Amino acid sequence: MVLRPKVLLTRRLPQPGIELLERHVDMFINPFDIPMSRQDIIGGIKDKDGLICLLTDTIDAEVITAGKNLKIIANYAAGYNNIDVQAATKRKIPITNTPGVLTETTADLTFALILSAARRIVEADKFLRQKSFKGWAPMLFLGRDIHNKILGIIGFGRIGRAVAQRANGFHLKIIYYEPVRLSHDIEKKYSAEYKSLDDLLKESDFITIHTPLVESTHHLISEKEFFLMKKTAYLINAARGQVVDKKALVRALREKRIAGCALDVFENEPEVEKELIEMPNTVLTPHIGSASIETRTKMALMVAENVIAVLVQKGRAPNAVNPEIYEEWH
Repeated sequence: MVLRPKVLLTRRLPQPGIELLERHVDMFINPFDIPMSRQDIIGGIKDKDGLICLLTDTIDAEVITAGKNLKIIANYAAGYNNIDVQAATKRKIPITNTPGVLTETTADLTFALILSAARRIVEADKFLRQKSFKGWAPMLFLGRDIHNKILGIIGFGRIGRAVAQRANGFHLKIIYYEPVRLSHDIEKKYSAEYKSLDDLLKESDFITIHTPLVESTHHLISEKEFFLMKKTAYLINAARGQVVDKKALVRALREKRIAGCALDVFENEPEVEKELIEMPNTVLTPHIGSASIETRTKMALMVAENVIAVLVQKGRAPNAVNPEIYEEWH
């Protein structure tokens, strides 16, 4: 009898992914709808061949070392800053993610946040539900137009470009920042103009963040950057919470240095600053950038395919973020 690979899932995924995995591996799924504790993960992977984890799980060197038989760590996310890639690479363990599949869905949410912040949708909804609406009034919930304004996109990768495509339909002028300027062909395709970060912050009416979380982007937007922004500007973040200094953001909002913000991510999730919750000019969503049925299902299937490729087919992981582990393959 051939023993099937054993895989630990730190949280239940959409059913199509589970069904695909069930046909090939023995699964051990966290039975609770809350994140697994660090110690439970360490204890749970000791005899497992694979680990399927979430961006809320910290998979550091100690956790990786505990998995003596680990042959793959599959992250149910596009980002992978929650994993010590270097420690896994030393042990020739592929780390996989779910790139591309969530691009359009996250761009959709980004634009929903732009619209909600500018047109004060959350405030107006609450006002109506509280039965405060007494009829149309000339000054009731005046917001800001989106069309013909300037959209600054920080991080012009897949998601940033998808946001630009949507912005073109609203006749927004698009400017973008990347550490290295992109090609003329890309700029022309998306009708986007390159700017330095400082110039983008000074000129934009709406600023959206789409950078990965790395050392150079931690607190990329902090005290100095908020002073550069227009007082009528809105900051939108659906990337990673740590890119924005939460204390500096609260001060900027309190002192009315910017008009408002719309956030899908937070610096110390699931903790959210009390001031942000209490302020009327904030739109806050609980990290739902990729949260559509279609996209989360595709992500689950991609995770399953990566695990099966490594543990069952004994091949390369299709979405390895550390492909250098395969350099010795011929």
